[in-house]
Amino acid sequence: MQEFDVAVIGGGPGGYVCAIRCAQLGLKTALVEKYSTLGGTCLNVGCIPSKTLLDSSERYFDAVHHFKNHGIIAKDIGLDFEKMVSRVKNVVKDTTGGIDYLMTKNKITRLHGLGTFKDPHTMSVRGEKKSLEFKAKKFVIATGSKPSPLRGVETDKERIITSTEALYLKEVPKHLLVIGGGVIGLELGSVYARLGAKVSVVEYLPSIIPTMDAELGKNLQKSLKKEGVEFYLSHAVSSVERNGSEVILKATDQKKKKDVELKGDYCLLSVGRSPYSKGLGLEAAGIGLGERGMIPVNEHCQTSVSHIYAIGDVVRGAMLAHKAEEEGVYVAEYIVGQKPHINHNLIPGVVYTWPEVAAVGQTEKQLKDSNIPFKKGSFPFKASGRARASNESDGMIKVLAHKDTDEILGVHMIGPRCADMIAEAVLAMEYRASAEDVARTCHAHPTYTEVFKEACLAATEDRALHI
Repeated sequence: MQEFDVAVIGGGPGGYVCAIRCAQLGLKTALVEKYSTLGGTCLNVGCIPSKTLLDSSERYFDAVHHFKNHGIIAKDIGLDFEKMVSRVKNVVKDTTGGIDYLMTKNKITRLHGLGTFKDPHTMSVRGEKKSLEFKAKKFVIATGSKPSPLRGVETDKERIITSTEALYLKEVPKHLLVIGGGVIGLELGSVYARLGAKVSVVEYLPSIIPTMDAELGKNLQKSLKKEGVEFYLSHAVSSVERNGSEVILKATDQKKKKDVELKGDYCLLSVGRSPYSKGLGLEAAGIGLGERGMIPVNEHCQTSVSHIYAIGDVVRGAMLAHKAEEEGVYVAEYIVGQKPHINHNLIPGVVYTWPEVAAVGQTEKQLKDSNIPFKKGSFPFKASGRARASNESDGMIKVLAHKDTDEILGVHMIGPRCADMIAEAVLAMEYRASAEDVARTCHAHPTYTEVFKEACLAATEDRALHI
């Protein structure tokens, strides 16, 4: 029976990154994955394919609607949707192939099959053709998450679908019904809206992207409405039924106490994700599940069994690939006796619609609820020379700083390339920078990042220069 220093269960971003860092630190490492490709949800049916579709649909939408504003005359623009989806598959193949190379490079033993604990130090791996058992001194559970169900809605993976099927449709929907106004629903909804579909978003809560700052949701809703997306907020879905190629969604308007019926040809269920631990045999390892099926862990990502760790979507915190990666590196370094650091308050969140939405730190509501004195400054992209030059003037950046110390407590962005720009805010906040610190930092002109500087100026005695 083989024995390893560390065995990582799950080959997604958290798992494979953890395995690589363990190997770099000299630990004999195994990676257990039940699927044939590594990369987990993110690389196979999540982050990478969705961003590929978002990029392609954005280019198509620009060619149809925006090129003429730049003096570019493009006639007879067509859409080869089959090729667009084929490109998604190629990008995924190249990316997951790169992970295979990293496993070989770092001499990580890859075990293909479903990993199940036999006892706290022994695991069986059941593959399609053969099974094996091995022992490990340490285990890291990184099994990720799956789309959450909704009472009254049964997916058939054809017309009533999850995000997995939405990435590889054979046609552009005529009318896509989206249940859920969160990140996944809005990103995929915007893809098909750009490609010509009618899109209706049904959300139980009174606002979209409800976990982010309220101002971001309001701004994003306005932008998506310009693309023709309809919103049914404060609507509770009661049922979704299929009749041939037609999908019928019934919901109740909670404000007007009125029933609503929507008809489309596809319905995307995107009401969040749930931790995935099926088949792990946690009881045999001495581990129980906590709230909402998550594995309870301490500040070091240790479970109730100290040599077994858990990271990523299967534990508390945001279900984000980069959060899982950070936890994976943290655990690897903690195992060998280092003193790594993660500030879970500084995990950025991003929505890859257009305009993009990004945020880090606390919202206005969170600061008010915690009775933390704060001041704020915001600056619109329409006052940015670079944004006007690019015809991308929607959105703004808002900075929240402590009223007394001026330390930046939250940064909330909606506009062009915010997914990339949020990194500057994260870096500033990691080093506990004040709004004045960023305001005094030279930013190249003309760039989108100048908007962040101006927002910081606005937060310090309202001294923004270009508005």
